[in-house]
Amino acid sequence: MASAAPLNIVALISGDGSNLQVLLDNIAGGVLSARVAAVISDQSQAFGLQRAARAKVPALVVERRSYPSVAAFQTALLRQVEAFTPELVVLAGFMQILPARFIARFAGRVMNIHPSLLPKFKGLNTHQRALNAGETRHGASVHWVTAELDGGPIIAQAEVGITPADTAETLRQRVLAQEHRIYSRAIQRFAQNRRAACAQTMPMPMSPSSP
Repeated sequence: MASAAPLNIVALISGDGSNLQVLLDNIAGGVLSARVAAVISDQSQAFGLQRAARAKVPALVVERRSYPSVAAFQTALLRQVEAFTPELVVLAGFMQILPARFIARFAGRVMNIHPSLLPKFKGLNTHQRALNAGETRHGASVHWVTAELDGGPIIAQAEVGITPADTAETLRQRVLAQEHRIYSRAIQRFAQNRRAACAQTMPMPMSPSSP
């Protein structure tokens, strides 16, 4: 039986795209059974667009300022994503809140990486907030995207210890290393589950009829 096609992904970014780079590297290295059909950014200067171009992945820009309203921007973003028929939408540092209709359109197929041990420290500035709160553990979470900000079901987490010498920057670097480790694993697990589901629903081949 032929092997299943790679998982078709669209990645949304806003900045550097280091998590995107790890995904692209793992795909190229055969670690991740997927293909990035497109990278879409809401920032034209996002370095992640250059990462996509180097990997020969279509890189598109959908900027809020190019549209007369938030609703028009969101409609354009949804149409761009739909054009690539993704099986999974991966948020890799995407700083826009997705509207309910986007989440409904790709229900159960939008994955995000967040730099905290959710449900702690939803939103921004998570590293400094963890330090200010006197936490001894911090980390990263992969989760499904729902209408609640950073509130969807958790798929995977990784922890790092916080030392007295830590700053927000040193903590960010250690957490980012864990993000790079667990995001591809979570996506690969999704790809494997998809492949297993396809195999279960595939009709059994019929033997030739006897003459």
